[in-house]
Amino acid sequence: MAKSPSMLNTDRFRFIISRINERLWVKPLILCVLSIGGSFIAKLADDIGLAAVLPEVDSDSVESLLSIMASSMLVIATFAVGSMVAAYASASTAATPRSIPLVIADDVTQNALSTFVGAFIFSLVSLVSVQNELFGAAGLFAIFSLTLLVFAIVIVTFVRWVDRIARLGRVVNTIGQVELATARAMDRRRHAPTLCGLPIPQEQPAESGVAVYSTSVGYIQNIDMETLQSCAEEYECRVRVAALPGTFVSTTRPLLFVVGCQSFDSREFACAFAIGSNRTFEDDPRFGLLALSEIADKALSPGVNDPGTAIDVIGTMVRLFTQWQAPVAEEHIQEITCDRVHVPTLDTADMLDDAFTAIARDGAAIIEVSIRLQKALAALVECNDAALAAAAKVHSRRALARAELAMSHQDDITAVRKVARFSTGS
Repeated sequence: MAKSPSMLNTDRFRFIISRINERLWVKPLILCVLSIGGSFIAKLADDIGLAAVLPEVDSDSVESLLSIMASSMLVIATFAVGSMVAAYASASTAATPRSIPLVIADDVTQNALSTFVGAFIFSLVSLVSVQNELFGAAGLFAIFSLTLLVFAIVIVTFVRWVDRIARLGRVVNTIGQVELATARAMDRRRHAPTLCGLPIPQEQPAESGVAVYSTSVGYIQNIDMETLQSCAEEYECRVRVAALPGTFVSTTRPLLFVVGCQSFDSREFACAFAIGSNRTFEDDPRFGLLALSEIADKALSPGVNDPGTAIDVIGTMVRLFTQWQAPVAEEHIQEITCDRVHVPTLDTADMLDDAFTAIARDGAAIIEVSIRLQKALAALVECNDAALAAAAKVHSRRALARAELAMSHQDDITAVRKVARFSTGS
């Protein structure tokens, strides 16, 4: 039987932290625990005998201050939740529902809600403690000092949060969040094209080995390469991954093929694949491109009629693909640590399909979108990446063909043809 792999490897830990960041209750719960602890830590001031050196504070003034904080923090926390829900609804309606996890995981917003709830709990627990005479003179001064500190933190947090909530959920801000998440996923894949495994051997048949299937239906969110390596070492075999993060799998879709071993427990290999009902951004660069494409596509719908947003997304795509094809220094490429696991690389043509197909289809009749798209594809053709250039030429020809069919004015067609420099030839 294969040995149990470590569940705290770096990649899996990062994946778990990302999922935790998408839960709104985690940070407020942590702050609540710290707030309760902070109230009782003030009791230590009495126990270590600081009453003789600390100034005396009237308990009535401390009670009044805590009462004001308790009542105001509850109102502000309620207002914060309402504003956040409205921002999430705006992001889902104006941009794409796929961007909601990124909006929810916004650090400034989560920290603000956590601070407001934590301050409310702190003031409530401290108020009850003071009213029941739990603290002596030194403890009262400590609670008074902590209350002033909490007030200062709340004010700074509130000012930062007001600035963020004014933009949270807006299309431009959402595009920026999706771009950042996609750029991070691309950067990780650039530094580890095969997820720290070996590339697929050219001479190996596509269906060689014993297939291992998923026991559930959903999208692959993360692959624990260390688990696959551990299982392969124990069974003295090799593994060929057949489904990358972002792939939709069912009980009939192979996750991987085991080569060189006929007898093994398939569940040990399958448990390396985290499968969920939705795709995630961290390990799936194509999902970020698809989300950006959906934002542009929604802006091009007749009900929205916002070609400027589509043009903005096209520029974002060019930035992302420029980063994708940029060379990586040899010392920055991650070491191959899983030498028994073979992993396919991302197909550049598929990535361009995710990015530009919907925009070219639904923006074909809009001249400014068609022209900007042709210029963007021309910029990608001129990059120092043969695969990217070839895929960009294909999309340039397709976009021109769609524009010629969709446009009714000959001058518009001529203008698009003029900028479509790679619409003919290979």
